[in-house]
Amino acid sequence: MPVRHPHTRDAVWGYLAEVTEVLGVGLESCTVDHDSPVSAYVALDERLPTHPERDVALLWDEIHGWAVAIETHSGEDLIVLRYLGGKTATPRPAQVARFVEAVREDDHSVGQLTPPEFGALSAAHA
Repeated sequence: MPVRHPHTRDAVWGYLAEVTEVLGVGLESCTVDHDSPVSAYVALDERLPTHPERDVALLWDEIHGWAVAIETHSGEDLIVLRYLGGKTATPRPAQVARFVEAVREDDHSVGQLTPPEFGALSAAHA
């Protein structure tokens, strides 16, 4: 189901439901901030081999799309490891899952280090 207006509450939660289902985590692992830009946080119940001492999160916002980040010990901002990139801020859930798997495997052929710029209305699945 394509997300036509990523800034609407139902569309964001619907898209997150699709993504978290593919990832095998529940919506209880998510928070959404409906301020501009709309953003979401998905706690992943794992640690990365490259950062075994830090919790991992999947971040999304309507400007930069998806990113994998690690938590800091001091409660400061998360440290983004990689952005998914691509053609849209709302790629198919399977693409998001492949991105998470690539980060987990330290496979740098998926994703990018710099944040992409999709703009606030990049809504259709690619």
